[in-house]
Amino acid sequence: MFGVLEGTGFEVIEPEFAACFIGHARVERLWTGARWSEGPAWFPAGRYLVWSDIPNNRMMRWDETDGSVSVFRAPSNNSNGNTTDRQGRLVSCEHLTRRVTRTEHDGSIKVLADTWDGKRLNSPNDVVVKSDGSVWFTDPSYGILMDYEGERAESEIGACHVYRADPDTGIVETVSTDFVKPNGLAFSPDEKSLFIADTGGTHQEDGPAHIRKFEIGSDGKTLHGGEVFAHCTNGFFDGFRFDRDGRIWTSAADGVHCLNPRGDLIGKIHIPEIVSNVCFGGDKLNRLFITGTSSLYSVFLNVNGVER
Repeated sequence: MFGVLEGTGFEVIEPEFAACFIGHARVERLWTGARWSEGPAWFPAGRYLVWSDIPNNRMMRWDETDGSVSVFRAPSNNSNGNTTDRQGRLVSCEHLTRRVTRTEHDGSIKVLADTWDGKRLNSPNDVVVKSDGSVWFTDPSYGILMDYEGERAESEIGACHVYRADPDTGIVETVSTDFVKPNGLAFSPDEKSLFIADTGGTHQEDGPAHIRKFEIGSDGKTLHGGEVFAHCTNGFFDGFRFDRDGRIWTSAADGVHCLNPRGDLIGKIHIPEIVSNVCFGGDKLNRLFITGTSSLYSVFLNVNGVER
């Protein structure tokens, strides 16, 4: 069984991918009406998904209980990547304010990072929270390159780095400084490795379009290695997530690409829009939510996301 399975959206490239999906499952478009959808984050306690519509300066909310969609927050400071921390709080990257924030349980917003070395960040893009509470995020310049997804400005730092915000001191430190445009990132299921996408090819001829793999040091906060793990074969890897068996489900220009733990492309979920990001949700974390350019999609899989 190889090739695109008609009517399903699944393309089998390697036989091992066939075990990842359900034969009669189909890709569903849950909603459309955004300008650039990004940063899906699942909230199990409320059975809802929050994601960003960056140019429209709002966050949207999809409710699993009735399928309704509403505005979660507007204005959102051109929010981009979102995630939840171990206490179920929303952690967001904001282009306009050039900061990373956390929404507390009472609705108040706490700034986690907005400067480094006395200089304003560029435009934080994507964020993950480690089990020790530390917040790791990427800071490319997309939100200050134009007014469409933020506000045009000069970079005070002059480069695009990856950072870690300490959970106890709040100190923001660089963990990697050799990226062109660091973008999506995710910890491996055992948190021994950190994977980071570089989409530098969007603004640099022959620039990177790959995911790199770093090993995390014994101190839990330094990175080693950084070799290229996988190259994107269509567009760019943007946001991505792991399943429990160590496969990566990542965005690409033609949909969602599935990479095995060796970095091999084993299959695709075709989506009729450029995909920006994904996350696992639902009661069993077996539903993949997909943010396309203007829409929100989902599909049930025969795999489960990593429970943090």
